Amino acid sequence: MKKTVILAEKPSQAKAYADAFQNTKMKDGYIEVIDNRFFNDKAFITWGIGHLVELKEPHEYNSDWKKWSLDHLPMIPERFEYRVKQSVSKQFNVVKKLFVEADILINACDIDREGSNIFYSIYYMTGAKNKTIKRLWINSLEVDEIRKGFSNLKDNKKDLLMYNEARTRQISDWLVGMNASRLYTMLLRNKGLNTVLSVGRCQSPLVYMIYQRQKEIENFVSKPFFELIGQFKAQNGTYEGKANIKKDTIEELTEFLKEKLLSLESEIEGSIHKVEKKEKRIKSPKLHSLSTLQTVANKKWKYSPSKVLETMQSLYEKKMVTYPRTDCNFITENEFSYLVSKLDDYKKILNVEFEANTEPNKRYVDGSKVQEHYAIIPTKTIPDENAISSLSNEERNIYFEIVRNTLAMFHSDYRYVETRILTVVNGVEFETVGKIELDEGWKSLFSNEQVIEKESENSENNEIKALPSVSDGEKVLSILKRKKGHTRPPKPFTEGGLINLMKTAGKMVDDEADSEILKEVEGIGTEATRAGIIEAVKNSGYIEVKKNIVYVTKKGEILCEAIEGTLLSSPSMTAKWESYLRKIGESNGSTETFIANINKFIVDLIQKAPGKINSTKVENAVNDEKKSHNKGTCPCCKKGEMVDRKTFIGCSEYKNGCKFSINRSIAGKKLTEKNIKDLLEKGRTTKIKGFKSKSGKTFEAALVIKEGKVFFEFE
Repeated sequence: MKKTVILAEKPSQAKAYADAFQNTKMKDGYIEVIDNRFFNDKAFITWGIGHLVELKEPHEYNSDWKKWSLDHLPMIPERFEYRVKQSVSKQFNVVKKLFVEADILINACDIDREGSNIFYSIYYMTGAKNKTIKRLWINSLEVDEIRKGFSNLKDNKKDLLMYNEARTRQISDWLVGMNASRLYTMLLRNKGLNTVLSVGRCQSPLVYMIYQRQKEIENFVSKPFFELIGQFKAQNGTYEGKANIKKDTIEELTEFLKEKLLSLESEIEGSIHKVEKKEKRIKSPKLHSLSTLQTVANKKWKYSPSKVLETMQSLYEKKMVTYPRTDCNFITENEFSYLVSKLDDYKKILNVEFEANTEPNKRYVDGSKVQEHYAIIPTKTIPDENAISSLSNEERNIYFEIVRNTLAMFHSDYRYVETRILTVVNGVEFETVGKIELDEGWKSLFSNEQVIEKESENSENNEIKALPSVSDGEKVLSILKRKKGHTRPPKPFTEGGLINLMKTAGKMVDDEADSEILKEVEGIGTEATRAGIIEAVKNSGYIEVKKNIVYVTKKGEILCEAIEGTLLSSPSMTAKWESYLRKIGESNGSTETFIANINKFIVDLIQKAPGKINSTKVENAVNDEKKSHNKGTCPCCKKGEMVDRKTFIGCSEYKNGCKFSINRSIAGKKLTEKNIKDLLEKGRTTKIKGFKSKSGKTFEAALVIKEGKVFFEFE
């Protein structure tokens, strides 16, 4: 009898697999399974907790590398090695014992490159050898899909290629991150900036693109312009039109009117030269990939991309939606067939009724466009009222969005009549556009949806302009008016907009629906990693999000000024790196070639970075940052500067004996900038509410500086 061991990525996934088998017993770190439909002998489901192993730290290759020094760069190990993560060593030992004793191993981690990386990095670390390895390949955690997957296990050829791609990505990120972070941190430390810069192959170009947009907005000078509007009175009513002219000054517009023998605010006869009516149709949106779902959820509810991914993962583990980390907008005939069979159930979830078109449409159903994963759709599992009511608000919103988006595929097109009127006054053409809705179609599924945020200006405009019935050649009375406008700066990025920014490597499109034109996109990161990259740059303190708008911080500006002109600021180069990684996963690229190029890049960076750091722009950015961190002279020693250290403000003379500091949070209350300023300048604050005692009771008090320390002062 052959012993089978199944590795899941995490405990919740292992539990979902166990639900599909007979006779299961929970043990310490694994689940024992007896089910002769799938296994001849006992099988054992065990799990990682994400990654159980990781690449070693620099000092584990070379003890000299423990100290951050420019003299030790570049740090390029001869051979990359892994270590067991200390926090999960107990689970690793469980997995190791099972792997060593197994005959057959099944990789049942997530079906993406990191799932392959998790399995094989653990496998090689255990020292297990000569095992038959199979791959579970499923897009849903429903019992039927799990059973189908275990009845149709795949070999590990593709799995090994995906592991090779993931490992290459991991090594390249280690090389860039470890070397570039130390390089820029130490160079800036020599300039007196006491901060750690985290630099990354994907993170840094993202920050730089946001920085570029921010600078465009800051440097934008709004200019006035003047347009010509016509108000027209026809036989059956009034309407308004706009001339296709734009003048920079009133004088230019006045001169134009003079040439055309026109004047403002006076009646003049015009005529209708053309009336054009066209029926137009808008098809329902494509099925969701993770990125389109992240973009839509950010517009509607201001959810961050990481929140959407976290919510999707939860719904996936609840067996309500299919695999979340997909970049595909298509499904195959198989998925379409089960969706048709469950149509009435999905309608009941939304409490809608319509006549469905159950013929597959290539816009949504195309097996040739589906590779590893198909689009995000609801599973065959239909939640009852209790299941839906137990969902969090985020889960409910995301689940309903997916159901609506899927049902829209079966609904009719949105139809309307567009009317265009061309009115001419003394040779000047005025255009009027109106629209009459004929059939709300698929849009009716979304009409009762509650959203926090109105659709952006780039969204389809549903406002209907009522136009009178007019005819070609009809005479109208015209009154011309001047309308003043101002040029507008580019829009700042929303957090959801960063997903598109990364996906298109800077070639931004106005609307997700228009992204069809970008058939071949070499983006930054992957569908599975983009949310994590955004979180990483937030956690590094390079960007902050206020009311869903993304801003680059002072620290982020320093990073961007420092990397400007290097490949680290080039989204197109980073996209090409990502594209080559995908080639490795398709067996069309070489790990050795990729790593050799990364090494060359690092050596070149180390040579050129010092000159760049000495530039005026970097100097200015560093000085601005130092000013923002310095809060004034120390009130105790009177020599040092009070420097912002994030969680506290401390004296720069601490090495010389001055230990005075002010914590940013005292007794559970976060101090305001005014509180800190008052303490430093006046030695005391006004009364502050909201302090909490150790027993949990709230109290109010002023803060005062006495004998080099901060004390409460009560009335």
